[in-house]
Amino acid sequence: MASQGDDDMPGHVKCSLMGASLSVPIADGKLHMAPNQALLLCEHRNMGGWSGGHQRTLVLTVLGDPL
Repeated sequence: MASQGDDDMPGHVKCSLMGASLSVPIADGKLHMAPNQALLLCEHRNMGGWSGGHQRTLVLTVLGDPL
């Protein structure tokens, strides 16, 4: 039995638990995070993935007053 079917259910469950979006405050043109915080992009596919021809698009939306 394959670990992933055509619907890629394990990846959907992991994405539901971790979330698919993030809000991070920006102050003085820099990400306003604690020194021990990091932003990580996770791929939840065992097959395909980044090296298997699968592509992702990152969308960045900045809200607020222009600098």
